Amino acid sequence: MHNNFYFLRQLSRALKEKLAGFTVVSCFTQQKEELVLEFNNSTKSFFVRAHLQSDFCCLSFPETFVRARKNSVDLFSTVILRKVESIRQYENERSFSIALEGNLHLLFKMHGNRSNIILFNDTTPVEIFRNHQKADWKLTRTGLDRTVDWSKDFFLAHQETLKKVYFTFGKIVWAYLNELGFEEADPDIRWALLQQALQFLDHPEFMICEKEGELFLSLVPFGKPRNTFSDPIHAIDAFYHAAAAGNTFFKEKEFALRQLKPLLESSRSYIAKSRQKLEEIRKDSSYKAWADLIMANLDQIKPGIEKITLNDFYRNQEPMELKLKKTLNAQQNAELYYRKSKNQQIEIQKLKESIAAKEKEIGILEIKIATVEKETDLKPLRKTVQDAVGFKTKKEKQAAPLPYHAVEYKGFKIWIGKNAESNDQLTLKYSFKDDLWLHAKDVAGSHVLIKYQSGKKFPKDVIERAAQLAAYHSKRKNESLCPVAFTLKKFVRKRKGDPAGAVVVEREEVILVEPMQYN
Repeated sequence: MHNNFYFLRQLSRALKEKLAGFTVVSCFTQQKEELVLEFNNSTKSFFVRAHLQSDFCCLSFPETFVRARKNSVDLFSTVILRKVESIRQYENERSFSIALEGNLHLLFKMHGNRSNIILFNDTTPVEIFRNHQKADWKLTRTGLDRTVDWSKDFFLAHQETLKKVYFTFGKIVWAYLNELGFEEADPDIRWALLQQALQFLDHPEFMICEKEGELFLSLVPFGKPRNTFSDPIHAIDAFYHAAAAGNTFFKEKEFALRQLKPLLESSRSYIAKSRQKLEEIRKDSSYKAWADLIMANLDQIKPGIEKITLNDFYRNQEPMELKLKKTLNAQQNAELYYRKSKNQQIEIQKLKESIAAKEKEIGILEIKIATVEKETDLKPLRKTVQDAVGFKTKKEKQAAPLPYHAVEYKGFKIWIGKNAESNDQLTLKYSFKDDLWLHAKDVAGSHVLIKYQSGKKFPKDVIERAAQLAAYHSKRKNESLCPVAFTLKKFVRKRKGDPAGAVVVEREEVILVEPMQYN
């Protein structure tokens, strides 16, 4: 309810008293979707901090605020040194405005992911904070007030559309009423419950509550209260900090579980497939039987045949057709089947070991998941996740990608830099002094290396091919011919202060080639 009309009505009243005699002295942003206003009365400052992120929109009122020296941008310059004249709450609307000298009005529109701060000159919008909210340019201050009919006759006539006609309540008030049996009650009891809710909203206590893991600010007794306040400014400030910490907690908890649960499912799937394969191998004991059958009938198997039918003494002398390798004699064919049978036993043993290892891993993962799921506060969660569980909530840094594309031509490796920064890495960190270095002459492009091979000279056609690649990965790629400089890497150096990719080349030679990509 921190953006609900009933709370904003109380907040705007408190701000009207708080800001009497104050003047706007600064207005700036230093974080995306966040605006800070500083008011001063020559004695002290009062800060308003508007967090208008699409996933969390909330006002807060820090006692002090230190502005960053960098990445800080002044906004709404015309309000600076304008004195606060009044604050107006719009009726039945989630918006209020601060009236300043010179007929300027800062409108705080607290509409969830459509929230914004709009500066009006009289009734005309002249500047908006969140520029992508184009519809806000069409707002008129005079048309923001809305009416609600609270008569009993109106209430009784709209029993099927109460949520629509009493739109100011919001989901928390309706959840509170439904918890009291509002939906199932007859109209008279509904009316009494409605009046009870209005009493709470007109004369509220401000409670930070929790229900089913969700933290919220409430003016009605709903959920489990954590803190209670009599001042709406203190209430919303405390709520912001609690919600910000709560959001961090739930995000980190969700991230940890999102990493662990797929590992658990993958391990279970692996065990299921491994057990199925193990069962199939156990049932198929044919290789040893076929080998025994061949050894018992060596005299019947002539060299060079590819198959033979023998009576299987394991299966009541039923005829059995066996495939043979014609390049092997009977005993060698039997040895081949014995070897396959032995490999089956090895595979069975390895599958058993893998299944046992995965079962152990599943047990550990289940403990990790249960441990993470039971945590309810951020600090213990981080300790559990990072220390006890041994799993970090933030993604571990992935191995940095190589700064080059690698190709091969006639046994020689050719490396091509990806961009200016990658060129520096390729030339300064990934090269050897005897590598051959190439670059399109007098234009921006990729550094190219032909990797040195001990005892081998760089063939002319390899140099030509690498030069074609250097030409293709340069600003001359669309020209018919391109000059390409080449030299040993030991004659390439970088001066201090040079921009990325810029180097000094000595003892270079030049080859003229057609730009060509590697196929």
